[in-house]
Amino acid sequence: MSPEGLSLIGPLALAAVKDAGWHVDSVGGLTMGADPIACAMSYASATSTNPLRAFTVRKEPKAHGTGKLIEGPFRSGDRVAVIEDTITTGGSARKAIDAVRAADGVVVGVLALVDREEGGRESLEADGVAVVALARATEIVARMSSD
Repeated sequence: MSPEGLSLIGPLALAAVKDAGWHVDSVGGLTMGADPIACAMSYASATSTNPLRAFTVRKEPKAHGTGKLIEGPFRSGDRVAVIEDTITTGGSARKAIDAVRAADGVVVGVLALVDREEGGRESLEADGVAVVALARATEIVARMSSD
């Protein structure tokens, strides 16, 4: 959540979505991991021809107020990139995917900062969900050991 991290991740994540050919209206995922990434992407897209709206998916609906599972400017019919900080088993992404679909959103794919390479990507792809990761755990470990 540092300014340096947000200013780096927002444009990189936007470029990854564009490179994947995903045309999306909004980005978001399960709170808390997805929140800063989705907000950084939304902010980085503000002056583009296609500004993205960021939303968050609660782990459980609030017991009071609107009781919604999705908070923010998500709209029914939105084409969505579900955001993850790390993919391990794919469970968090799957919860967000289910919430978006239940709210009549269309999940275009999952964008993760890091694929921990523990089967989550393959599990999501087996369910027909495209996955893009900015880095894999083995790449990070290799860089750490070369420094």
